[in-house]
Amino acid sequence: MRVLLAPDSFGGSLTAAEAATAIAEGWARTHPHDRTVLLPLADGGTGFVEVLHTARGGTRHDVEVTGPLGEPTTATWLELDGPGDGGRSSTAYVESASACGLHLVPERTPDTAAAATSRGVGELVAAALGRGPARIVVGLGGSACTDGGAGMLAALGAVALDARGDPLPDGGGPLAGVVRLVGLPEVRERLAGVAVVVAADVDHVLTGPEGAAAVFGPQKGADADTVAALDAALAAWGGVLGEECGLPGLAAQPGAGAAGGLGAALAALGAERVPGGELVRDVAGLDAAMERADLVVTGEGRLDGQSLHGKLVSVVAARAREHGVPCIALAGQVEMSTGEALEAGLDGAYSVAADAGSAEAALAEPAARLADLAEGVARRWGNRPPGDAGDPAHA
Repeated sequence: MRVLLAPDSFGGSLTAAEAATAIAEGWARTHPHDRTVLLPLADGGTGFVEVLHTARGGTRHDVEVTGPLGEPTTATWLELDGPGDGGRSSTAYVESASACGLHLVPERTPDTAAAATSRGVGELVAAALGRGPARIVVGLGGSACTDGGAGMLAALGAVALDARGDPLPDGGGPLAGVVRLVGLPEVRERLAGVAVVVAADVDHVLTGPEGAAAVFGPQKGADADTVAALDAALAAWGGVLGEECGLPGLAAQPGAGAAGGLGAALAALGAERVPGGELVRDVAGLDAAMERADLVVTGEGRLDGQSLHGKLVSVVAARAREHGVPCIALAGQVEMSTGEALEAGLDGAYSVAADAGSAEAALAEPAARLADLAEGVARRWGNRPPGDAGDPAHA
């Protein structure tokens, strides 16, 4: 039996590659003769570059940039050769989470939520631009900031100013005082001839109940008052940014709220938005791998309602359904019903936390507990005849 292992990362506990390896180890304990093919994936967030590098090779570039709280950190982008375009011959894949990711702020508070910046993402984009690529693909997701991409733009030369004409400090909180934005035309000119693409897994708008602060602020440390303040600041920023780039409805665009509003700033630069999971699927060769698979195993840290909105698990499940291959998911926690899982295209959904006895036990040894879950799931799913989807299951 050929089993394709195509998980996303498991939050901050396991990279996609580590998750695929753990699943393979557990599966082999039960069915050592099954052929497992490891194809770790990403949807634009943490692990974006690692996944593409594993699948396609290319040249990794590590760059020292400004971290989310102002400290230096090492961020990564990947250079892949392409067919050439007016003397340019490569695509640069930039992982925003490596510059401003949640993992870089282990102790999250309302103060860190208001102060976190995307400046390092701009520095990473600038480094990639220096290599003269034909295309820059910025993966969004897993950010610690809610600054609407103001820090990224500032690093590239487009600076937000207050009423006195002074540059605003970094972070989402100070954007409440934004009055003007200068330098955006020059940044757009700098990007002339380079196709900019945003790979994002969410379609949230910039502000409001479904905006960046309301939906993602709490996981970044924001309390209710900070969420409200950040939302108001993003509203002010969205108005200035939209006016400056000639898109007055910018804040309401789907995906504008991705990665704390980085989606809005990149849209102001003329970027095209594509689903991150779909992009990685194409680059990594997911469809070709599925053609040779009898079962697909995907997964992520938390399987819930958000998983159905363009996140990687839903992408993998949808493609598996089109190929007529059963697909199951292993997740740190499963917070959806059997019916929701089936609707998403999953034939089974299994929880590491439930198998380990608690979320705390699962997080204490994430790789070992995921391998244990895979060992048990393999008893249900291993050595099945091709085309046998088995019985839908949920745990």
